[in-house]
Amino acid sequence: MTDLAALRGLVPQIASVPTAIYFHENQFAYPVSEDAFQSVEPQLLNIYTALAGDLLLFNSDFNRRTLLEGATELLKRFPDCVPPGLCDEIERKSCILPVPLEEEALSGPHERPSRPTFIWNHRWEYDKGPDILLAALRRFAQHKRPFTLHLVGQQFRRRPPEFAQIHKLLQKHDALGAWGYQIQAAGYRQLLARSHAVLSTARHDFQGLAVLEAVAAGCQPLVPDNLAYPEWFGRVGYHFPEDVESCAANLSRAMLQCADRVERGKKLKVPDVSHLGWTNLADDYRQLLGELAAGRGFL
Repeated sequence: MTDLAALRGLVPQIASVPTAIYFHENQFAYPVSEDAFQSVEPQLLNIYTALAGDLLLFNSDFNRRTLLEGATELLKRFPDCVPPGLCDEIERKSCILPVPLEEEALSGPHERPSRPTFIWNHRWEYDKGPDILLAALRRFAQHKRPFTLHLVGQQFRRRPPEFAQIHKLLQKHDALGAWGYQIQAAGYRQLLARSHAVLSTARHDFQGLAVLEAVAAGCQPLVPDNLAYPEWFGRVGYHFPEDVESCAANLSRAMLQCADRVERGKKLKVPDVSHLGWTNLADDYRQLLGELAAGRGFL
């Protein structure tokens, strides 16, 4: 949310310093809370900053594409005085450069329990779809299959009410695994290594680092078939329509299929994400930032 255009204007000493902007998200594809003030200012800020930057880095093509599409539509609504080619300029100086996975995340195969075990590892907020998760768990529990769910992630003062309902449901079905934020990284990685599949019910994920870390630890991704996920896994996710119950039905079906594979001793469908490790991406970072600092290619 930094306003680079204003920053460069207010501090002339940095106006000529080559500047890279890293977009880990954008305000055009970010779901709006019902409590949020409706304004185009955050979206305009994305445009101003993109125009003021010399090199624009995006963690996924989904992120870059939705920003460009959103900016194009927004600028069409302006009555006049919009300089031509603004979005072309943004696209020209942009690159895809994912956030690297730590080498510790790229671990080898692990012994996993015989009981189907899932993990949901996201922020405990509305945009991560706790309503979809609750509905999916209710459907899955109807099959009366033994399972465990680790529900972990960062929590805040206000949390969606669905989490309390999920806790009761998991307790009722003897399926409650780890619960809440995991302070120790080693303990968290052990949970990933002991899970069969990672779940996402997110309404937005611009890269999906939590899911990627779980997949790197050997978890099968049970994720939406849109957002950034197809870039990493192909079209292997569950279908993600508009209504909650349809999403929940599709996720529950995917969980059931995964549980069947576990109980039959079949190999999990785990994509290879080793190319997203720091060792493989370090040279890309060095090259792009080095060329920017030298004034080549983007200025």
